[in-house]
Amino acid sequence: METEDFLRALDHEGRLLAAAAEEAGTDAKVPVCPGWQVRDLLRHTGAVHRWAAAFVAEAHPSPRPIGDGPDLDGPELLAWYRDSHRRLVETLAEAPADVECWTFHPAPLPSPSSLAFWTRRQAHETAVHRFDAESARGGTPTAVGTEFAVDGIDELLRGFHARPRSRVRTPEPRVLSVRATDAGAGAVWTVRLSDAPPVTVRDASLAADAELAGQAGQLYLALWNRLPVPIVTGAPALAALWRETSAIV
Repeated sequence: METEDFLRALDHEGRLLAAAAEEAGTDAKVPVCPGWQVRDLLRHTGAVHRWAAAFVAEAHPSPRPIGDGPDLDGPELLAWYRDSHRRLVETLAEAPADVECWTFHPAPLPSPSSLAFWTRRQAHETAVHRFDAESARGGTPTAVGTEFAVDGIDELLRGFHARPRSRVRTPEPRVLSVRATDAGAGAVWTVRLSDAPPVTVRDASLAADAELAGQAGQLYLALWNRLPVPIVTGAPALAALWRETSAIV
C-alpha cells in the first residue's frame, strides 16, 4: 500500500469512528475494551491524533508524551474528536514528502519516510478504535479489507513487537506462525520467541510450535485482542501467551 492509500483509509476510518460513537452515545460501554466507555475512546484517539499531527507539523525530532484528552463530554467531545481527526488528515495531506520527525519503528516500504510511518500508523490506530466504537454501538461492524489487514498484521509483528518494549517472550526458544488464510502464500509470518523481543520474518521457513490463523480481517483484530483468534493449532499455551502479553504499552 502507498501513503495515499493509508491517508484515504485514515480519513474513512475516522469518520466511521465518529459516526459509531455518536450513535452509541458517550456513556456506552466499549465491550472489547473492558473499563472503557465511548468518552474514553474518543479522548484517547483524539489525543493520539493531535500528538501524531504535531510531530509531522513541527518536524519534531524526539519523543514526547501524548497527553490527555479534554474534560468534555457529549456533543462537545464528539466535535473535538472530529476536529482532531480533521487536523491530522489535513496535516498529513499537506506535509512535504521529505519531512523528517520522530518515529518509533520502521516505516513501510516502498516509501520508508516519516510521513509514510505516521500515515500508516494512524490509519491502523484509527481502524482498530473504529472497531471499538462499533462494538459499543452494536450491530455488524465494518469489515476490514484484506490488503489493509495484511499490512496491519505486518506492522504489528515486525514493527511494534520488534521493539524492546514487547512483553511477548518465552524462557525457552519457541516458534509461532501467523497465517492469513485468504491472502495468498505470502501472508505468513514466522515469529521467533525467546527471552528477548520477538523476531519476525514474513515467510514459513521454520516449523512452528503453534499457528494462529484466519481470514486477514479477523486475524488483524484478533492479534490486537479485539476478537478471538479464529484458528489455533499446535501448542495452545502460545496462543494464550499472545493474548496475555501482547497488549501495547
